[in-house]
Amino acid sequence: MAVFLLCFLLLPALFHGSDGQPLAMTYHRGTMLTGRISVNLVFYGKFTVSQRAIVSDFVASFSPPPGGQKDRLEPSVASWWNSLRKYYAAYRTPPPRLALGRQILDESYSLGKSLDDAHLAGLAARGGGALSVVLTAGDVAVQRFCMSRCGSHSAATGRGRSVYIWVGNAAAQCPGQCAWPFHQPAYGPQTPPLAAPNGDVGVDGMVINLASMLAGAATNPFGDGFYQGPREAPLEAATACAGVYGKGAYPGYPGNLLVDPATGASFNAHGARGRKYLVPALFDPSTSTCSTLV
Repeated sequence: MAVFLLCFLLLPALFHGSDGQPLAMTYHRGTMLTGRISVNLVFYGKFTVSQRAIVSDFVASFSPPPGGQKDRLEPSVASWWNSLRKYYAAYRTPPPRLALGRQILDESYSLGKSLDDAHLAGLAARGGGALSVVLTAGDVAVQRFCMSRCGSHSAATGRGRSVYIWVGNAAAQCPGQCAWPFHQPAYGPQTPPLAAPNGDVGVDGMVINLASMLAGAATNPFGDGFYQGPREAPLEAATACAGVYGKGAYPGYPGNLLVDPATGASFNAHGARGRKYLVPALFDPSTSTCSTLV
C-alpha cells in the first residue's frame, strides 16, 4: 500500500534544487485518474449536520450547477480543478469528472478512537468505488496525525486499482498545523488567523487538506504519476505549493484573498449552494510556479 502524505500547511514551499532552480514536476509515466469518478464520503465519529454539509457541498462543487456553467460564480472550485488540465495534456483527456457519491456515517466509533493506517484502509473499503474519502472527527487520534501529516492518499490493495483519501479534523488537536490560516500558526511568523469561510476552523481546514489530497490522488494515484523529489516523499500538484492560496503569498501570509463582505471570511473559490471555500495553489508544470485563482 503506497501512502502519500499531506504535511503541515504552514509556509509557502516552492522547493528548489541544489542549483537554486525550481524543481521540475516530473511525469513518471504511470497511471492517472480519468473519467467520471464518484467520491464516496465516510464520516468516522461525531460530525454535525452542518459539518457534513460543508464537506459534501465541497465535493458537489466539482459538478456543473443545476443551471449549467452560466450560473457558476467565478473563481470556482470547478475552475480550480480544471487547472489540472496541464497535467493531463499528455493523456489528451481532461481531469477526472468528480461527483458526490455515497455518504456513510460511523458515529459509534466502531474501531475506537485511535486509528492506524490499516483502520483507515478498512474504513475506506466501506465506501467502495474508485475513490473513497475517510474523514475523522476531532476526537479521533490517527497514526502520525499532527506529527507528520494532516491527511494522506493511498493506493488500496485487493481487487482492481483504487485510491482512498484520509483527512482529519484538527480543531482540537493541532489547528495551528493543519487548519492554518484559520488558526494562529504553531510555528513561524505569528500572523493573525483568517475568518473561516464556513465558520468552522476544523472543517474549513479539512477542506483545504482534502483539496490537496484530491489533486495528488488524481495526478499521482499509484506513485508513478506526477511528482517532485523522491518517490518515498513526493511533492505533488498541491503539496508543492503548501501555504500558498493567493498572489503575493510569503511565509506566514497566505496571499491576497477575496473577503466576504457579510462575514469578513477569507476565500478564493465559490462552490455549490452558495458556499465559499479556500483551496490551495496548484503547481503549474509548464512554468514551475504556483498558480492561484486570485
